Amino acid sequence: MDLPADLIPGAEPWSAEGGPDGVLVLHGFTGNPESMRGIGEALAAAGFTVDVPLLPGHGTKVEDMIPTGFADWLGAAEEHYQALAARSEHVVVVGLSMGGGLTAWLGSEHPEIAGLVCINAVVSEPVGLRAVVQEMIDAGVDRMDGIGSDIADPGAVESAYAETPVAPLMSMLEAAATLGDRLSRITSPVLVVTSTQDHVVDPSNSDLLAAEVRGPVERLICERSYHVVTMDYDKAEVEAATVDFALRCTKR
Repeated sequence: MDLPADLIPGAEPWSAEGGPDGVLVLHGFTGNPESMRGIGEALAAAGFTVDVPLLPGHGTKVEDMIPTGFADWLGAAEEHYQALAARSEHVVVVGLSMGGGLTAWLGSEHPEIAGLVCINAVVSEPVGLRAVVQEMIDAGVDRMDGIGSDIADPGAVESAYAETPVAPLMSMLEAAATLGDRLSRITSPVLVVTSTQDHVVDPSNSDLLAAEVRGPVERLICERSYHVVTMDYDKAEVEAATVDFALRCTKR
């Protein structure tokens, strides 16, 4: 694919051709594939075919994200899932934050998915936040302070946008408000990864997800890391747990 000239270094989509089973790996809101590269590489090393796409509006500058919304990101996730499923015996989907919400959404629509890994996933709307964001939109505000790089390890920095686009944030919150009703449709096995010290997504989202899905649930609790656990102190544990889960879900 043609990449934008102003792509943030390291934010490019990443893929690897491997065996007959595929894994789709989805990054979070205002982030990019950099935050999921380690998981992608670990899965590829285990023999999976891996696709880590760059979601619309991400990985360049915040102005590119302002006209996008949840429908665009879900559409891209669906497109990549379909392409991977067409050439794979089994597919596992992995997502961080909003990517975890997209993972759950795909799981609610595709019971054939072999397994879902939801990492600090957004699956509910924080009480009252939509009203606050709507006030900002009504006041003509199009961006606010960034929410990226919530990482405990001082040596790790996420190349997420420094600002948060307000209208896209509203679209994500609106989707999260309806996602809870979809969770009971999920029958695939689910690995729920939760950071106990998350300053972006309340850990109660993980509890809700684990309680509402109808498929078998496994949990990994990360006590040393913040929201972007895939780049934090528990990075190796998350990668190992994801690979092990994917192998078992595809019976390899």
